[in-house]
Amino acid sequence: MTQGGRPLIGVSTYLEAGTRWGVWQLEAALLPAGYPRLVQRAGGLAAMLPPDAPEHAAATVARLDGLVIAGGPDVEPVRYGAEPDPRTGPPARERDAWELALVEAALAAGLPLLGICRGMQLLNVALGGTLTQHIDGHAEVVGVFGRHPVKPVPGTRYAAAVPEESAVPTYHHQAVDRLGTGLLPSAYAADGTVEAVELPSEAGWVLGVQWHPEMGEDVRVMRALVEAATASAAR
Repeated sequence: MTQGGRPLIGVSTYLEAGTRWGVWQLEAALLPAGYPRLVQRAGGLAAMLPPDAPEHAAATVARLDGLVIAGGPDVEPVRYGAEPDPRTGPPARERDAWELALVEAALAAGLPLLGICRGMQLLNVALGGTLTQHIDGHAEVVGVFGRHPVKPVPGTRYAAAVPEESAVPTYHHQAVDRLGTGLLPSAYAADGTVEAVELPSEAGWVLGVQWHPEMGEDVRVMRALVEAATASAAR
């Protein structure tokens, strides 16, 4: 819960085998440093949430003021009733199960929720939506973040945070296909790809962005989550 006016924001993490640091090569729960730094720059306290048993998601969410589902590997297509495309990456089943449980628990509890890249896709899947398993032009060089403009939809939560068209850091080859129940598109790329989704305001503060704000300098999306988490914790 809030400490000294700073809300506690949980961020989901990778679980990787054979990670090396110093003399060690061990399984590790890890997260690119951009995520906690962005939470901190936006005024929150960051807590890493490594994969756990899905039945613990509700208790985890109950201790948080806000939740970020981080980017990462492709969602396993079985989660939205599809056969895997040859270009879809290997499954991360432990992470899929844990993060879907976190999303569902956050939605049930009314906890402010931000999905980033994979996190936006998981939000869509959790609400019954589907994904396009491969698109071109959004991850042009392997291992290098690109940039492209996204245009907000007027009147949306995203547009309230970032009202102008802006260039964002991007690296993804999958995208939202059929929108999940209740989700509204709140930003688009020039090629028509849905770049942000959200639930109506009466459903609580829920936003997903397809890009990677942790790789840029613009803190407005994360600051909006932190402000929503602060307001929610004060109630």
